[in-house]
Amino acid sequence: MQTSAANEMGLIARILAGEKELFHELIRPYERMVFLTLFSIVKNETEAEDGAQEAVISAYRHLSSFRGEAKFSTWLTTIAINEGRKRLRKAKGAAEESIDERIEGQEGEYTPAPLTDWREIPLEALERKELREVLRVAVAELPDIYREVFTLRDLEELNVEETAQALGINAGAVKVRLHRARILLQKRLVPLLKTMAPARRSFFGRAR
Repeated sequence: MQTSAANEMGLIARILAGEKELFHELIRPYERMVFLTLFSIVKNETEAEDGAQEAVISAYRHLSSFRGEAKFSTWLTTIAINEGRKRLRKAKGAAEESIDERIEGQEGEYTPAPLTDWREIPLEALERKELREVLRVAVAELPDIYREVFTLRDLEELNVEETAQALGINAGAVKVRLHRARILLQKRLVPLLKTMAPARRSFFGRAR
């Protein structure tokens, strides 16, 4: 259960006053969220773990800049997104420097890596093993702009406004990208969705 906004502000004030050991208590409810955010961008477990650590360190170093105008989780997600995008740019740059490995016309395409722990994701539609297997690959193969929105909205369960703020886009773009992400995933999963109960098929069409 995540800490209330009032308690978070209290913890932040105490951390900034010198009780640095409380930072772990502040960040602990969001560790999985930070990792999933990084993974949705870099699509590599080791890179996501390293990036999550860097994002947390960055959050600690810049904690004094948090004013409470947005939720702490949104502020932290933005840091994680920036860290992921930085690592992605670095990876693209390294790939472009290697003449032997570069393939014209495929810049930005990466081999998808599987999401590792779907058991903790609170979505009824992920209960079936075969669907988890297909979905983890399908999510990794989504274009970046759709995968980021899908991860924040449907996996981390941020609302539209929080997602828009974290990604630096407007609410309309969030809704459009989420809709397109769900359509792409539904097309990939349609053989399995046809065998599922109606309540689970609603995963791709529910409004939140």
